[in-house]
Amino acid sequence: MKNSKTLKIVVAALAAAFFMAQPASAGVNLTGAGATFPIPLLDACKAGFAAATGNSYTYTGGGSGAGRSASDKGIGDFNFSDTPHSASTRVATVIHIPVIAAPIAVMYNMGSIKRLNLSPETVAGIFGGTITEWNDPAIFADNNRSYETVIYKKDKNGVVVKDKSGSPVVLTTRKINTHVTLPAKKIQVIYRSDSSGTSGNFTNFLRGMAPKVWTKAGNNAFQTSFPGQINSMSNLGRIVGASGSAAVAALAKKTPYSVTYAEKNYAAANNLKVANIKNAAGNFQAPDAGGTSTFLGAAKVDSNGILTFDYDTKEEGAYPLGIVSYALVDTKTKNATEIKGLLNYILSPKCPTADPSLEYTTITGSLLAVDVAQIAKIG
Repeated sequence: MKNSKTLKIVVAALAAAFFMAQPASAGVNLTGAGATFPIPLLDACKAGFAAATGNSYTYTGGGSGAGRSASDKGIGDFNFSDTPHSASTRVATVIHIPVIAAPIAVMYNMGSIKRLNLSPETVAGIFGGTITEWNDPAIFADNNRSYETVIYKKDKNGVVVKDKSGSPVVLTTRKINTHVTLPAKKIQVIYRSDSSGTSGNFTNFLRGMAPKVWTKAGNNAFQTSFPGQINSMSNLGRIVGASGSAAVAALAKKTPYSVTYAEKNYAAANNLKVANIKNAAGNFQAPDAGGTSTFLGAAKVDSNGILTFDYDTKEEGAYPLGIVSYALVDTKTKNATEIKGLLNYILSPKCPTADPSLEYTTITGSLLAVDVAQIAKIG
């Protein structure tokens, strides 16, 4: 998504007008449900939104499937899904607005090992059941080698610094030599058992970057995308599911030698470590706001706000498990002004930088222009 000078000026003008707009009324409590991916950010932004607008919101999660179902039934003022809603099933007046961006982290519970590198092929083998021991040669090869990683510049508050075009500023590219002794222990795999956009994005990544290992198309149901027989005798007790990001992270916390996937915030909350993932440029990148922004910057976005990720991007700092969460809003909603105010606040730098440790990234550039155009349709 390379922007021309003209586009930058248009985006800046649209964003300025958009962020200055405030709801005319006050005291409305908006309600929503759906993807668990946005919950940490929505929780962090509640107080600021209330102070800025006089309104409030309640968001109950439940998974991307629940968000799409609620939007179908006209329940709530806004809902979220981490994967696009099929045009053949959604209400015609419901639109997608990709307002939240962050990384999915591959998180693990493996004692004293603080740094773990994983290539997409290795991740696919682990979650697909062909790599079952932590000292497998593939994991050993990923972690006993020289590699490069891009470090992004941050301000004194820990917020990634971006240039005028909205791209994160590179501080340095670091070369690292690593040697890790891996335990001869069975890998305990934990997956999302509910309909989950996190699973949809995760399995799309596996299919996109390791198609020879992950042989089935991505799906919001992990079990459906699983390349083998998930209920085979060899997988019983070794590959288990839990419903929701909080649940998979909590289960991983109490399960030694386990691995799972969820938004990065759940790793810190459960004392889990996160893996660096190898991108198409050959660098191993951490799940952070800078790498996510770089990866999303290579995506294509259509006029409906739906992104197509470029897993083959050679951007050296790209973290290939960056995703967006789509707000699903009915343009005929009765609370149009207040919903616009909420989406306005989420897109403004105040929200994603409210807690930099969560690693949500501010949406900029041409994607911001698409968001502004989508929000203008409400009401």
